[in-house]
Amino acid sequence: MISAAAVELRAGSRLLLDDATFRIAPGDRVGLVGRNGAGKTTLTKVLAGEGQPAAGSVTVSGAVGYLPQDPRTGDLHVTARDRILSARGLDVIVRDLRRAESAMASESGEGQERAMRRYARLDAEFTAAGGYAAESEAASISSALGLPERILDQELLTLSGGQRRRVELSRILFSGAQTLLLDEPTNHLDADSIAWLRDYLKAYKGGLVVISHDVDLLDAVVNRVFHLDANRAELDVYNLGWKAYLAQRETDERRRRRERANAEKKAAALMAQADKMRAKATKTVAAQNMARRAERLLSGLEAERVHDKVARLRFPDPAPCGRTPLRGSGLSRAYGSLEIFTDVDLAIDRGSRVVVLGLNGAGKTTLLRILAGVDDPDTGEVEPGHGLKIGYYAQEHENLDVHRTVLENMKTAAPDLGETEVRKVLGSFLFSGDDVDKPAGVLSGGEKTRLSLALLVVSSANVLLLDEPTNNLDPASRAEILGALRTYKGAVVLVTHDEGAVDALEPERILLLPDGVEDLWGADYRDLVALA
Repeated sequence: MISAAAVELRAGSRLLLDDATFRIAPGDRVGLVGRNGAGKTTLTKVLAGEGQPAAGSVTVSGAVGYLPQDPRTGDLHVTARDRILSARGLDVIVRDLRRAESAMASESGEGQERAMRRYARLDAEFTAAGGYAAESEAASISSALGLPERILDQELLTLSGGQRRRVELSRILFSGAQTLLLDEPTNHLDADSIAWLRDYLKAYKGGLVVISHDVDLLDAVVNRVFHLDANRAELDVYNLGWKAYLAQRETDERRRRRERANAEKKAAALMAQADKMRAKATKTVAAQNMARRAERLLSGLEAERVHDKVARLRFPDPAPCGRTPLRGSGLSRAYGSLEIFTDVDLAIDRGSRVVVLGLNGAGKTTLLRILAGVDDPDTGEVEPGHGLKIGYYAQEHENLDVHRTVLENMKTAAPDLGETEVRKVLGSFLFSGDDVDKPAGVLSGGEKTRLSLALLVVSSANVLLLDEPTNNLDPASRAEILGALRTYKGAVVLVTHDEGAVDALEPERILLLPDGVEDLWGADYRDLVALA
C-alpha cells in the first residue's frame, strides 16, 4: 500500500502539485492522467522512492515494482533471462549453476568432484527458492510480451530498444511486487502483447498506478482515476472507471459553467444596485454590504477548467535537394554472431514516404540509426545525395544532450537563430520561463518528445527519419504530429506501431525487415503495423 500526505512537487521553481493526499490500496487500479509535462512521471518516481517530494510525505508498505518510461540497466552484458530472474534474486544462483556445469565438463578428478558437490548444493538452493517454477513463469510472461526463448539467452546489448523495454516490463511483472507503478507500459508492444497485458492488469490483485495514453487499456483496467491538473497544480481523485470518469468530468464542468453564469448574473445585479445606492449618503453602508455580498458570490465558485495547452507543430519547409537525397546500398548489421539484417538497399527520393515494418528485433531502429549516420553498417554504405539535410527523431531520445539545458540543446541545433527566435520556437512547444533552463535529462518522456520535435522544426530537413514519434504523447499532441506529417513536403522514413501515424503519412512504399524486401504500400499491409 502507498499513502501520500500533503505532497508537494516542483520542477525548479514551477509548482507541479500542491497539498495532495491519497492512498493506493490492494485492488486499486489507478489511471494517472494529465497533459504532457503536468508532473505524472515526477509523481510516479516519488511514489517509487526514486525522488523526494518538495514537501509532505510518502509511506510505502510492501515491495514496489516500477517501470519508468525510459528503463536503463547498468550492465548490458547480462542475458535477458538473467535480467528478468534478478527481480527475485535468482539470477546469481543461475550463473553459479552454469559455472558449476562448465567445471564439471572441463575438469577431472578432485576438481570435478568439487564442481559436482557445488552443483548439487546450488541445485538444492535453486529448487528451495522455487527456481524451476519461477523460470517457467518468467518464460511464460516474456513470451506473452513478444520475447521468444531465443531472445532470453541473448545479452541486453544485442537487443533493440523495444526488446529491452519488454524485458524490463517482464521483470516487473515477474517480481511479485505488491504495488506496480507503470509509466507508458504499452510503448513498443505489438497488438497481441497489449491485449495480453490488459487482461493481466485487469486481474491484478495488488495496487496499480498506470500512466498511459492508450485509452483502451485505461478503459479495460482502471477502477480509479487521478487527474493531475497542470493549470491548478492539483490532483483530482475520481473513484470511477475510465468512461464514468470522462462522463463525470464533463458533468462537473457543465455544472461549474452553469453555477458561474448564475453567480455572475446575480453579482452584476447586486453591483448595479450598489452603484445606484452610493449616490445617496444615507445608503453608503448598505451599498458597501451589497458589493461585498457580490464579491462573496464570485469568490466561492469553483474555477472553470482551463483547457490544456498543446504544442503547435509544423515540420519545416524542406531545404532544396537533388532527386535522390539519401541512398543505402548493401547494408548489413550484426551483433557478434547474431545477424540482424543483410544486404538492404533503399533509395529515398525527394518527397517520398516510406514505412519500415518488421517484428521487434528485426533492425528497424538500427537501420534508421545507420541512415542518420549515428551508427556504421557492417557492410555497405550510405550515400548522401545533393543538398541532403537529415532530421532524425530517435526513439529513446539519444539525440538530446541530457547534460545540457533545453535552451542549450536548441541553440546547438539552430546556431543561426537568435535567442529570441529560439525561445519563441520553444514557447510554441510549451517550454517557457524556467522550463528552458532545465537539463534535458530531468524531462519527462513527453517533454523529451516535444523537445526532440522542436529540434526537427528548426532543422530545415528534407529527409525526416522518425522512430516511434507518437510515443509518450497525449491525444492532443499526437494529433498535432499527425497533422504535421500530412502537410510535410519533404521525404519521410517512418518506424511506428501507430496505425494512425501511417494513415497520416499516406506512404508510397514499405520496407520489410530483416529481409529488406521493398514493395508498394497497400491496405493489406496496414494490419501489420500494430503487429510489427
